Amino acid sequence: MSEKSVSQATDAVPEPSAPTAADPTTGATGAGAGGPAPRKSRLALNKGALTAVLAPVIACAVTLGALTAWTASGAAGSPAEPTLVDARIMLPSNPEATAALFNLTNEGGADDALVRVSTPAKAGRVMLSRNVHENGVGTMQMVSAASLPAGGTLEMSATGLDVMVENPPPMRLGERVPFVLHFRDSEPMRVNALVVRPGS
Repeated sequence: MSEKSVSQATDAVPEPSAPTAADPTTGATGAGAGGPAPRKSRLALNKGALTAVLAPVIACAVTLGALTAWTASGAAGSPAEPTLVDARIMLPSNPEATAALFNLTNEGGADDALVRVSTPAKAGRVMLSRNVHENGVGTMQMVSAASLPAGGTLEMSATGLDVMVENPPPMRLGERVPFVLHFRDSEPMRVNALVVRPGS
């Protein structure tokens, strides 16, 4: 073979191409590996994982904030604190019995209950009672306790919960009759009920 023929044959041999570096994110090589698509998928995956992690963190932060606000208000963990709003006793229409009404609030952070009412005045039995209407007939039922929830109120009325006073002492409008309110958890409270007309 001539020198020219050898030269032409050598020129016809293609030069080997440089190896393509592998994509460090996927391990694939060359343009056929999908180019930038795997990186986009990883970004989407990272975003989803971040959302999954942040959701419980945000929920915990909201709960912690609510607990902090409740604690800052001074109610969390505080004992019951019954406070008198109003105290009245009805001028008896007959000497056998009358009703006393007490309205209370609980400014503390624990539930309590009014369990008994007494009076140092000369009177008969003093009992918590409730007027109940069944089949058009009103009856009176004794009540062992009246709840006073934390942050709530206890309201009495002549047609609902009241304190029945048997054989009440002589009284006139505008006078005050002493009572003692006894609670399940709190200390007894001494109050003076104003004598008012029935229905007031």
